[in-house]
Amino acid sequence: MSALTFPILQTSRPADAKKLAGLNRRALPSLAIAQKVRSILEDVREGGDRALCAYTKKFDGVALKPGEITLKSQPEDPPAPVRRAISHSLRNIRLFSTGRRPRDWRGTNSEGAIVGEQYRPFERVGVYVPGGTAPLVSTALMTVGVARVAGVKEIAVTTPPPVDNSLHYALRAAGATEIYHAGGAQAIAALAFGTETIPAVQMIAGPGNAYVVEAKRQAVGAVAIDLLPGPSEIAVLADGTANPKFVAADLLAQAEHGPGSQVLMVSPSGKVLARVQKEMNAQLPALSRQAYLRDVLKQGTHFV
Repeated sequence: MSALTFPILQTSRPADAKKLAGLNRRALPSLAIAQKVRSILEDVREGGDRALCAYTKKFDGVALKPGEITLKSQPEDPPAPVRRAISHSLRNIRLFSTGRRPRDWRGTNSEGAIVGEQYRPFERVGVYVPGGTAPLVSTALMTVGVARVAGVKEIAVTTPPPVDNSLHYALRAAGATEIYHAGGAQAIAALAFGTETIPAVQMIAGPGNAYVVEAKRQAVGAVAIDLLPGPSEIAVLADGTANPKFVAADLLAQAEHGPGSQVLMVSPSGKVLARVQKEMNAQLPALSRQAYLRDVLKQGTHFV
């Protein structure tokens, strides 16, 4: 397998500066997608489980009955290295999330009135975990794990069927209280409005494709949301102290998201840029998603 090489862009060169300016992407809603999503949301809001199952068959190719929407089985243990990685990641996520959890405070203002803030978690949240080309275990850990640290009692997860065993294990380990076979905009509708099987939630978190993001946008008001994530991208600013192995791993992890991803590294040191490129080529053969990686690395990777 031939090594990948990347040109070094320089902001002082007009052609390079123009290319870099084109990376300033702004995600604007698509009218066509918005109309399709609106129809899906209305169908699920009115038709409940029946509509949810119909869309699951249409978009995921899986025929479900209402009684099969809930994932009731317990996951089989994945291989030991996977279990260790999930456990290790959860520890880090819980540590970070605990540190940034807001604290209550109170005081007395100049008029003698007691002022302050109290933070209380949502009682019930919904988490969307995408399916598609790979089980996003990291999404499960960084959403469900954070909700658990926040003190949320009910964490309902929707993810397209069939559910990968490692993902199922990660969801349970992170603290999901419910898991449902549901993907796409129809899953967001089920979480926002509720169905006969899926009780409505107070907030929806998690990434997804353009249809999922648009569904979250349209559901605001019925529920709170975390954010409206756009296309996958990463920018790493690295000085001479950066660890090339860490930087390379971050860039490759983002590139695994597939077409449309943008990977950017900026450094004042040509040596650091060269070391990171060398390390990327060293790590690349061990990764399983070669087709997605090489396409993004060739088309959407930039070193400055």
